[in-house]
Amino acid sequence: MNGSRIAAVGHYQPARLLTNAELAGMVDTSDEWITSRVGIRTRHIAGPDEPVDELAAHAAAKALAAAGLGPEDIDLVLVATSTAVDRSPNMAARVAARLGIPGPAALDLNVVCAGFTHTLATADHTIRAGGAKRALVIGADKMSEVTDWTDRTTCVLVGDGAGAVVVEASEESGISPVLWGSVPEMGHAVRIEGQPARFAQEGQSVYRWATTQLPPLARQACERAGLGPEDLKAVVLHQANLRIIEPLAEKIGAVNAVVARDVVESGNTSAASIPLAFSKLVERGEVSKGDPVLLFGFGGNLSYAGQVVRCP
Repeated sequence: MNGSRIAAVGHYQPARLLTNAELAGMVDTSDEWITSRVGIRTRHIAGPDEPVDELAAHAAAKALAAAGLGPEDIDLVLVATSTAVDRSPNMAARVAARLGIPGPAALDLNVVCAGFTHTLATADHTIRAGGAKRALVIGADKMSEVTDWTDRTTCVLVGDGAGAVVVEASEESGISPVLWGSVPEMGHAVRIEGQPARFAQEGQSVYRWATTQLPPLARQACERAGLGPEDLKAVVLHQANLRIIEPLAEKIGAVNAVVARDVVESGNTSAASIPLAFSKLVERGEVSKGDPVLLFGFGGNLSYAGQVVRCP
C-alpha cells in the first residue's frame, strides 16, 4: 500500500434550528440584512448538554457504518476543533471512548476553520508512512459556545455540527498532496480569545484575503493532483460566507463542478464545515464514486489547506 483514500463519510447536526427571524428578535438585524451580506438563512445550535465530542461521535459513527467497519478496525482518531472546553482528555480520546475504539492513537488539531483539511493531510501522511492503517478524521465545533449573542456582526454567522471521514490505506492514492500554509502576521483577523473565549474577526480583511489570495493557491492544489480546475466534479470550500464562497469558486475556474453551499442552511461551523458539506453532497448523490473533489479550508491564523480527493 502506497497511498490512502476516503472510504466513507458521515455528518451530524443538532436538532435545534435557529432562523434569521429568531435572530432578529435577539439583536438588531433582519433576514434581509443577513442574507444580503452572508447568505445564511438557518443554522443548527447545540444545547448545553451536547458537548463537542458528542457531535463528533455521532458523525464518526455514521462514517464507520457507511464504511461497513467496526470500532476495532480503527487505529487512529484525529479531531479538528477549536472549541474544546477542557485540555484533557482531548476530543479524540473522548470520541474513541464513546465509540469503544480499542487503543487508538488519539490527537486533536486546532487550525480553526482550516482544521479538517490539515487533519485529513495528517491522516494521509501517517498512513503513507505506515503509522496507521485506518483513521477516523473528524471536524467538529460548537461555535455557539464561543459566540457573543449580542454582537450582530458575528452571531449571525455561526452554527454547530460535525463531519467525519474514514481514511484507509490503498494501493492507489485517493487523496492528493496537500497545499498548505498560513499568514501568521495576520492571525489577529480571526480570533477566539479571552475568558470566557469569544469569537471575533475583521470581516473585510478576511474577505479581501480569501477572494484575492486564495484562488491561485486552490489552483496549485489541483496541480498537485495532476488536474486542472475544469476537471473537478465538486468544490467544497470552507463554508464561511456565501459572498466569499461564490467569487472564490468562480476565480478558481472549476467550471464543471458542483459548488457546495451548505453555509446557507448550516452557517459557519468552523472545522466541521467542509466534511459536513462534503458528506451532504455524497448523501444527495450530487457526486459519484471516484469523482475528483477539491476540499479547501481557510480561516483562523489566516491558515489554509487544500487537497483533491476521490469521492467514496
